Amino acid sequence: MKILVTGAAGQVGWELARLLPGLGDVVAADVEEMNLARPEAIKRLLREVRPDVVVNAGAYTAVDKAESEPELARLINGVAPGLMAEELRATGGLLIHYSTDYVFDGNKTGAYTEFDAPNPMSVYGATKLEGERAIQDVGGTYVILRTSWVYGTRGKNFLLTMLKLFEERDELRIVDDQIGGPTWCRWLAESTSRVLSVYEREAEGARRDLSGIYHATAGGATSWFGFASAIRDARYAGQTKSGPRLVPIRTEEYPLPAKRPANSVLSNAKLHARFGVSPVSWSEQLSACMASMGTERRS
Repeated sequence: MKILVTGAAGQVGWELARLLPGLGDVVAADVEEMNLARPEAIKRLLREVRPDVVVNAGAYTAVDKAESEPELARLINGVAPGLMAEELRATGGLLIHYSTDYVFDGNKTGAYTEFDAPNPMSVYGATKLEGERAIQDVGGTYVILRTSWVYGTRGKNFLLTMLKLFEERDELRIVDDQIGGPTWCRWLAESTSRVLSVYEREAEGARRDLSGIYHATAGGATSWFGFASAIRDARYAGQTKSGPRLVPIRTEEYPLPAKRPANSVLSNAKLHARFGVSPVSWSEQLSACMASMGTERRS
């Protein structure tokens, strides 16, 4: 099986490029090899590589900047996934694509399922939803994994931002009225590997039945304030220094260009039922990630 991973230098892509070789021949492509804002570059690389599977980890993820760059965000998040789906439909391949909790408005009480109607409040969320629908309209074989609050040991994310600010500030004000499931990019890559393993075992005629949208996030839920508190506790565990004081605030006290959903909790029941992927709690994922950071520093 030949697997093309896009966005290979990003958080999820980096993990995928190191994990998926156990399942097949992996071609890792970053923006230099395939610029998702250029349709001709997408078609050219897919026709050169002729992958059996594309795992699209590339995306426009600058949520606030997207408000002032809607066309670029749309090209990358909305148009590019549809072009990949078209190329793969022609060859009978599979597209695995990542989407986001930001396709919802956050007004629901309780966890969102795949059957809940999307209603994005931001350009980012709207373009990600456009990408989902473009893939579905093509009618090929696809798995769309909606995830949330992704973090890891590289790139730009909430975990690394907090660790940096802990060393610079005596006090941090953190939003406490948005809840979600902070998801470690390595767990997401491992879950993707599980999806691919199931796909590979299926008979060719049954693979189309796997197509659909699935939620793939950490289990449980917390707020950004709760997440920051857990990061601080893990960072300073066993030390005399306890880190900065954290102050919970409301969303309106920290205005940003893009609106965020107040409730980003997603149900993983469908993913578990179809692919056997069990959600690991956000706190367990954070502990494993922090432990891996220590291992990486020593290696």
